Amino acid sequence: MAMKAGWLALGAVSVLTLAGCGHETKVTRVDAGVVTDLSGRWNDTDSRMVAETMVKESLDYPWLGNFTQAKHREPVVVVGTILNSSHEHISVQTFVTDLERELTNSQKVTFVAGKGEREELRTERKEQAMYSREDTQKAPGKEIGADYMMKGTISTILDELDGTKAVFYQVDLQMIDLESNAKVWYGQKKIKKVIEKKRTIF
Repeated sequence: MAMKAGWLALGAVSVLTLAGCGHETKVTRVDAGVVTDLSGRWNDTDSRMVAETMVKESLDYPWLGNFTQAKHREPVVVVGTILNSSHEHISVQTFVTDLERELTNSQKVTFVAGKGEREELRTERKEQAMYSREDTQKAPGKEIGADYMMKGTISTILDELDGTKAVFYQVDLQMIDLESNAKVWYGQKKIKKVIEKKRTIF
């Protein structure tokens, strides 16, 4: 009987020990502008800062003033393909959205919808032609054509030794004249991160 009681007591201690090893999840809300570089991978801060810097740089170059002076209007810009040539899974669409926001809010160019959005808008106009009142329908063939397209690449170089990893990000963007294919601006932004994993000795 004493042995049985001992086994029961041991079982109770085991249960308590397991319960004590459980993981508690803690969630803290922080400002969206706070840098939270937890893993060292490309993140929302990198995307926002690169977009802000590179759009500002592109709009400070002579092509913008030359176009405005020659055409007496703002150039129309569209964002094309941004390729992810890195070793990471990067949300390219988030970066594209950051570029679009910076271009639009600059008020130095007229920004128009990209390829995917245009398809949706054209479908809407076709449906309006069939189902909407005639005085509210939006006619086809009145889109504003872009003068320039911004496109580019995100690439990485990875170096790792003894638990320390260095990641080098390079973002290349180009502004291309859609009529002549001339590259009127070429920008490059580099980010280097060193990630160290420290061993904890108990």
